[in-house]
Amino acid sequence: MSVHREIEKFLRRTDMPATKFGRLAIGDPGLVRDLRNGRELRPRTEARVEAFLAMQGAGR
Repeated sequence: MSVHREIEKFLRRTDMPATKFGRLAIGDPGLVRDLRNGRELRPRTEARVEAFLAMQGAGR
């Protein structure tokens, strides 16, 4: 599953605002907006997002 899909599922499940997710995950409140507009993540940034999701229990 793509990181973008994982983020969208996480946002729906937790009802967390997209800007808060981006700020907490990588310090970029525009992250989700940019992903929705076609932004591609660098491997290191993608790893940071995945680590954040794992810490939040996104796999449950």
